[in-house]
Amino acid sequence: QLQASGGGSVLTGGSLRLSCAPSGRPFSGYTWGWFRRPPGKEREFVATINWSGGHTDYADSVKGRFTISRDNAKNTVYLRMNSLTPEDTAVYYCAASPSTVGVTAPGRYDYWGQGTLVTVSS
Repeated sequence: QLQASGGGSVLTGGSLRLSCAPSGRPFSGYTWGWFRRPPGKEREFVATINWSGGHTDYADSVKGRFTISRDNAKNTVYLRMNSLTPEDTAVYYCAASPSTVGVTAPGRYDYWGQGTLVTVSS
């Protein structure tokens, strides 16, 4: 139900913007999140944003480099990624949660996108 896009291959220091939008129903009132799964590692939290966009939270590893935003009129959430490094290489997933607490945990999310691959090379 969620379609993530915008992944690709970039060099270290490059930027990408990921987008995620539902293919069916709107997700009014939902918290959105981005997670990633680096090669050979577990899925990890990246960023989250509440319904109004007034509250965001980031993993320490991406603070100051990544920005999550949403356009409720377009029912779309974005993840702007700057200053990318090879450690950011992963499959990135968007997700939607009806919760407003504990939303750094993947278990709080009911809906997931299919993932989009980001590869950063040095």
